[in-house]
Amino acid sequence: MKPPAASHPPLTDLKELTPARVALGRTGASLPTRPLLDFTLDHARARDAVHAAFDAEALVGELGALGLPAHRVASRAADRQTYLRRPDLGRRLDAPSAAALAGLRGMAGDRLAIVIGDGLSPRAVHAHAIELMRCLMPRLAADGIAAADVLVASGARVALGDEIGACLGAKIVVVLIGERPGLSAPDSLGAYLTFAPRVGLTDADRNCVSNIHRAGLGYDEAAFKIAWLVRAACARGVTGVALKDESADSMPHRIAADANGAVN
Repeated sequence: MKPPAASHPPLTDLKELTPARVALGRTGASLPTRPLLDFTLDHARARDAVHAAFDAEALVGELGALGLPAHRVASRAADRQTYLRRPDLGRRLDAPSAAALAGLRGMAGDRLAIVIGDGLSPRAVHAHAIELMRCLMPRLAADGIAAADVLVASGARVALGDEIGACLGAKIVVVLIGERPGLSAPDSLGAYLTFAPRVGLTDADRNCVSNIHRAGLGYDEAAFKIAWLVRAACARGVTGVALKDESADSMPHRIAADANGAVN
């Protein structure tokens, strides 16, 4: 006699647990009209996020309102098309920016530099960077960590922060940047931390706090993780594969309970 078949929840129940495209149904060999239209719309939103305009001046103004004077810099990718076709140019400063930062070297005082770059989703930066900074700066201050320089970078890839940090003589650099848009999250922000930044480092030398957006990681939880990583990196003198993110072990209960990413 066969044992009774295991009871499994309907596949459609998964829709309540994930934004992934599951249980879409079908019409013959194709998708039904509604899921197809939803896919087309999300794809268009992702493409729009990549090509959205980046208003660096507006960001500088908003940072100033938070009491954070910011400098503007740019990569060697002179326009958006060049940026998308030549990732290598987005990892290096253009000549005027490099010269300007050379004049600031030493002002960082071996402290923290924060770079806010457009990345692959300028939309994400405009949606989340300021609110994240609003949560992050008090946490850093409580740990006795001062951000000596805040920079707004146009045409930026993650590694641009390495050259910026090296030019400033910063001990550690945090890059807040728009992540590659997905079909469920065209406005996701990422934070990349690098200790002793210098040109030529790889992703193995960085820590990342990703998926910061309204349906992902909330601002307060993201700020807690970033501040923990900055503190741990300064204490141990490393980031990347040598630094494991153990922030959850000390995360306040009220933040851990909000790990589904509700915006604070």
